[in-house]
Amino acid sequence: MSRLDGLYQQLILDHNKSPRNFGKLDPHSHYSHGVNPLCGDDYEVTLQVSPDGIIEKSAFVGSGCAISKSSGSLMTSAIEGKSVADVLALKDRFLNLLICDTVTEDDRAVLGKLAVLEGVKKFPARVKCAALVWRAIEDALSESAVQTISTE
Repeated sequence: MSRLDGLYQQLILDHNKSPRNFGKLDPHSHYSHGVNPLCGDDYEVTLQVSPDGIIEKSAFVGSGCAISKSSGSLMTSAIEGKSVADVLALKDRFLNLLICDTVTEDDRAVLGKLAVLEGVKKFPARVKCAALVWRAIEDALSESAVQTISTE
């Protein structure tokens, strides 16, 4: 394992052991529940969005593997203070990072610490773990939110 891979692994383990923004916001303006029935990942995402469309606070709560919990921790840390439009664009870049081989250095720079999860693409069964909370954010911010989404 390269030194850089070791640092990435440490960051993922740190966010799994001590997830940031872990809990439920009350009150919250937006909510979604994401479930991956095949592996058991199960998270609720709550947001406080200002009237002008800025994510003021974000949180997630639930249970799952180290990849899904780290993804939720990194995501909530990355989206606070951003506009809904910027968060949805970040979500698209992140999901592309997980599945595309054409990710650019610009994409990685915009994603910052989120790029640590790029290695998940080597394990296709784990891509859904990393994507689950992002799909929940997408649902929570959509005008036709279904409240519970599934990766299956």
